[in-house]
Amino acid sequence: MRVRVEVKLKPGHFDPEGDITAKSLRDLGFRVNGVEVGKVYTVDLEAKDEEEGVRLAKDMCRKLLANPTKDNFTVEVLPGEERITKKGKR
Repeated sequence: MRVRVEVKLKPGHFDPEGDITAKSLRDLGFRVNGVEVGKVYTVDLEAKDEEEGVRLAKDMCRKLLANPTKDNFTVEVLPGEERITKKGKR
C-alpha cells in the first residue's frame, strides 16, 4: 500500500524558505502574495487494510516525519499498486 504524507508548518510559525521563495518569484516578475513550503513523503508500506495503513503512517509522522511542536500533517492512501523500489525509483 502507498500513502502520501504531507507535512506543513502550523499557523504562526516562521517559514523562511517560503518567504525567500516568494521574494524570488516577485523578483522574477510574478505577482505572488506568499509561499508556504512543506514536505511530501510517498511511503510504500505493508498493511492489511487502509485503516492500518493510515494508522501506521500517522505513527511514522509522530515518531519521525513531523515535529509535533511546529508541524501539522495529513495522510492519504494512494490508489494503485505501483511500488517504490529500494533505490527510490518507481
